[in-house]
Amino acid sequence: MELSSELQNLNPTIYECTEERTLQESDLNNDVSDNIDRREVFDLIRTINDPEHPLTLEELHVVDLEGVTIDNEANTVQVQFRPTIPHCSMATLIGLSIRAKLIYTLPTRYKVGVNIYEGAHIQEVQINKQLNDKERVTAALENKHLCAVVNRCIATPDD
Repeated sequence: MELSSELQNLNPTIYECTEERTLQESDLNNDVSDNIDRREVFDLIRTINDPEHPLTLEELHVVDLEGVTIDNEANTVQVQFRPTIPHCSMATLIGLSIRAKLIYTLPTRYKVGVNIYEGAHIQEVQINKQLNDKERVTAALENKHLCAVVNRCIATPDD
């Protein structure tokens, strides 16, 4: 994957962010066992930084709550995202960042799937195949340069 220094989407539309979720006392109690919900997963990925712009994936409307599906009985999390332009060369990196953030933060029992919304990218089939190939993802995250880029994307201001 070649990372271009040239911006492809020079003037992206910036969207309003979702209100912060009010945490309940039970959310902070590690002794309480509860299922993960869509909003919790969305909160994990909404603050991922876009690799091209100093904005989050939520601000660019790349991810939204409707794109998150969870099946707690089957232990699966599925995220769909939409690149800002249909020929975005950063789509694979964005998907890899979403996948890495979820792999690093969710309990290991969850199987994570990441896909581009149907019709949102000219190479969605190929990119979806790469993003859901466990060996390719592992190899990508073992690449020092690529891992550093992904870590910059998933870093939070607290890191």
